[in-house]
Amino acid sequence: MYIYDDYDQQLVDQRVAQFRDQTRRFLSGELSGEEYRPLRLQNGLYIQRYAPMLRVAIPYGYLRSDQLRALAQIARQYDRGYGHFTTRQNIQFNWPKLEDVPDILADLARVQMHAVQTSGNCVRNTTTDQFAGVAHDELIDPRPWCEIIRQWSTFHPEFAHLPRKFKIAVSGSLQDRAATWVHDIGIHVVRNEAGEVGFKVIVGGGLGRTPMVGAVIRGFLPCEHLLSYLDAVLRVYNRYGRRDNKYKARIKILVKAMIPEAFAAKVEAEWAYLKDGPMTLTKAEIDRMAGFFTSPPYEPLPSEDTGFAKQKAESKAFSRWVERNVFKHKQSGYAAVTLSLKATGIAPGDATDVQLDAVAELADQYAFGEIRVSHEQNLILADVKQSDLWAVWEAAKKLGFATPNIGLLTDIVCCPGGDFCDLANAKSIPIAESIQRVFDDQDYLFDLGDIDLNISGCMNSCGHHHVGHIGILGVDKSGSEWYQVSLGGRQGHDASLGKVIGPSFAQDEVPGVVKQIIDVFVEHRLGDERFLDVFDRLGIEPFKTRVYQKERVHG
Repeated sequence: MYIYDDYDQQLVDQRVAQFRDQTRRFLSGELSGEEYRPLRLQNGLYIQRYAPMLRVAIPYGYLRSDQLRALAQIARQYDRGYGHFTTRQNIQFNWPKLEDVPDILADLARVQMHAVQTSGNCVRNTTTDQFAGVAHDELIDPRPWCEIIRQWSTFHPEFAHLPRKFKIAVSGSLQDRAATWVHDIGIHVVRNEAGEVGFKVIVGGGLGRTPMVGAVIRGFLPCEHLLSYLDAVLRVYNRYGRRDNKYKARIKILVKAMIPEAFAAKVEAEWAYLKDGPMTLTKAEIDRMAGFFTSPPYEPLPSEDTGFAKQKAESKAFSRWVERNVFKHKQSGYAAVTLSLKATGIAPGDATDVQLDAVAELADQYAFGEIRVSHEQNLILADVKQSDLWAVWEAAKKLGFATPNIGLLTDIVCCPGGDFCDLANAKSIPIAESIQRVFDDQDYLFDLGDIDLNISGCMNSCGHHHVGHIGILGVDKSGSEWYQVSLGGRQGHDASLGKVIGPSFAQDEVPGVVKQIIDVFVEHRLGDERFLDVFDRLGIEPFKTRVYQKERVHG
């Protein structure tokens, strides 16, 4: 992974010292709340429903074991013993004391971490595929390009006060596992007819109050021009993006208003001034950055370990865990393991300090000291020998991280909701738990197959409900918590937004509504058809009819 040089470390240390003084002045009354607000947001510090919340950046979801231990120590010393992994591949601490935040930032800086640009109208954490660098279907490793984007965007003075927050995702594989089509900018690695590697650039995606799937504005961008082209996109947005209405300030609104072709023309015109200029990436610089992301010292191993094959044959529980939680690796004899943070009764994405320390130990012992965070709020050990999978499974069971449900209905993506966030209209975590308890039969879950269920507590869509196969949105009705259900959303290359089935439901109705939706799927399924295939074939009406077959009054 990328290692800070002296310049990087100096920047982060200076920011900590600056924020320490700003916080001191606020606590002493020298700065008003309004004066302090933009300063704390620049350092990832929010004021939530009951306490401050600190969002810590995990660049492209990539962690060393010493960094994970530092996060565990922060959870233990400054919080209530846990952290929450987010759909931006970051981690949030929900209970720090305001006066402790400068000390937390100093502790982070010691392990090359920070909270810079995790909030505010700037370029946020660039995200990517959790299997970047090890995926069997990868064209090129996207991590060096994520790091190039991170360095370009961090403290970029021109883009520190954009019309609204800005999110970029990069995918280097044939399958899009980074939800690139619903980002402000999505970047796909592609090859042209000459076999040259470049990027397809998608702009104007996003969720929230006005969800949209992005549009391709350039089918092939040579690698060396990545930064100058991104600069052109951001400049067009900075110039024409609305600042009079925050609900219409995202780039997706601008792209739709202009239409993608006209927006692309503006970008090309701006890029004409930048192309082949100082931001052009040299081969030496690209190679230098790629040098930080070399493969670990893999052992030469057969494609399938005989002991591993025997263990799968003898243990149904282990075989099921392998089926759902183990991903095919590009290196013979290795696998990538997803540790599920979706055990029933635990808020999705939450991990305790003890669990974080234990995962760091597992990473050191079995995965070259590296951990990934997925935007589905799970943790990944990306380089595990097949012969070690049984031991990792046994350890994961003791940690509560071995639930074999990756991609299944109970692998729920869920924001913190009304339990923490003061923007939320309704709670999310209890809804997730109630659904998990209804679908607690593992055989049944496996028979259902892949189903994404996503929950957001408000229209900001931090739980990505718009792209859930089943999406649940918390809404407020006269001070009461209700839930709107949508069907048919999806991420990936065929990304689309879910369709709302009708009026919202009371909290105690939601698990039953999900059960009715699943019943319709099962009744109409042909063979091993996926949920989305059945939905696409039937349309929304059969699901809607079943759910609303009894007269309801929704206020």
